Amino acid sequence: MGPMAGTERQNSRLDGGKGAAASAQPPRKPLQVMHISKREEQERLRREAEEARAAADAATARAAQLEQAALAAEGGQSVAPRPPAAPRGPQTSHAPSMDPDEDDLSGMTMADLLGPADTGRSLNASPAEAAASRSVDDFDFDEDAFLAALDANEPVGTTGEVVTGTVIGMESDGVYVDIGGKAPGFMPKSECGLGVITNLKERFPKGLELEVLVTREQNADGMVTISCRALALRKSWDKVKQLAKDGKVVQVKVSGFNRGGVTCDLEGLRGFIPRSQLQEGENHEALVGKTLGVAFLEVNSETRKLVLSEKRAAVAARFSELEVGQLVEGQVAAIKPYGLFIDLGGISGLLHQSVITGGSLRSLREVFGQGDTVRALITELDPGRGRIGLNTALLEGQPGELLADKDTVMAEAEDRANRARNVLRQQEQSAG
Repeated sequence: MGPMAGTERQNSRLDGGKGAAASAQPPRKPLQVMHISKREEQERLRREAEEARAAADAATARAAQLEQAALAAEGGQSVAPRPPAAPRGPQTSHAPSMDPDEDDLSGMTMADLLGPADTGRSLNASPAEAAASRSVDDFDFDEDAFLAALDANEPVGTTGEVVTGTVIGMESDGVYVDIGGKAPGFMPKSECGLGVITNLKERFPKGLELEVLVTREQNADGMVTISCRALALRKSWDKVKQLAKDGKVVQVKVSGFNRGGVTCDLEGLRGFIPRSQLQEGENHEALVGKTLGVAFLEVNSETRKLVLSEKRAAVAARFSELEVGQLVEGQVAAIKPYGLFIDLGGISGLLHQSVITGGSLRSLREVFGQGDTVRALITELDPGRGRIGLNTALLEGQPGELLADKDTVMAEAEDRANRARNVLRQQEQSAG
C-alpha cells in the first residue's frame, strides 16, 4: 500500500474513534426535565382542586343539617336539603407517570388521605347521604318529656320567694337546707333568726322542716342563699301593718332613749316614740325598762320606719270601744261650713251637713249650736285614720223632723236607733 492508503486508514481510525465517543455520550435531558416539572405542576393543581371540591361538599352537607335542626326547633316541617353541586371530574393528564406509586394515589382527595372524622361519619359519603342521615324526626320528642326536662332544669328559688326545706347539715358559719334544688340552700348564721342564736345545732337539728326566704338566687354551683331572719321580719311588718290598719293599741317595752325620744321593740322590729308623743316627755330617760301602751303613727316597711305614739293610744283605745250602728252622745266642739265636729270624749266625730236631716237645711246653726248635746248614730269608723262618721237623719221618723221637733228626736233616740240599725243593715245587704 502507498502512503495515501496509510493516511486514509489513519484518518478512518480517527473518525471512528470520534464517532464511538459521540455515540457513548448520554442523551440530552432538557426536554425530559421540563416534562417532569410540568407534570408535577399539573398533579399539584389537580390535588388542590379536589381538596377544594371536598371542602365545598362538606360545607353544603353541614348547611343542610343546620337547616333541618333550625326548622325542627321552630316546630316546622322538614325541608329538602339543597343538593350539592355535581362534582366535576379531575383534569388528568395523559402523560405517562414517572412515579411507580402514583397510580395508587390517583383519584384520592385530602379527606381520603386523612381518614374518617371523629364524628363517626365517613367523609367519603356523598352530601345527599349526609343530609338524609338526620331529619326533623331526630329533634322531635314527646311534649311531656319536654315539660319534664324544663322542670328538671328550672332554677329553684328566686329572690323574695318563700320556700320550705329540711335541715341536712351545718357548719360553724351557717346551716344547709334542702329546698329541692340541685344544691342545698345555705343560711348564714346571722340570718338564722331574730336576735342572737348561740347554739345552731340545738336550734336547727337535722331533719327539721322550716320555711325560709330566698335572699340571693343560685350561683354557678346551683346554691341559693336563704334566711329565716328575713322571713321573720317580713311577717312582722305584715302583722304590724294590719295592727295599724285596725287602729289597735299595743304594749311595748322601752329599750333605750335619745334626745328625740325613746326606742322600743315590737314583733322583733325597732320602734321609735317621739318625746312629743309621750305622756311624760319631760323625763323620758326614766321610761327605759317600762311598758307603754302605744298606737301607730307611721308604718313603712320600705324605709323600715316604725313611729309610735303613747298619746294616740288613748284615742285608739276609745276607738276599740266603738262600732258601726252604735248610738253615741257628745257636744258640738266646732262648726265648719261642711259639718259639725262632735266631741265624744277624747275623740271627735264628724256630722256632715248632708246627713244632719232629711229636710231642707238652710244653715247648720238652724239645728245645732256650739256646745249643744247631740245624739247620733255611727255610720263610718276608720281607726287607721282616726275618722268617725256620724248621722242624725236616720233618727228622724220623717224627713225634716229634726227641724220641727229636735228635742223629741233626741229624747227618743234609743228607740229610733234600733229602727235605724235595721235600715243600715238593709242598705249594707243591698250594697253587698
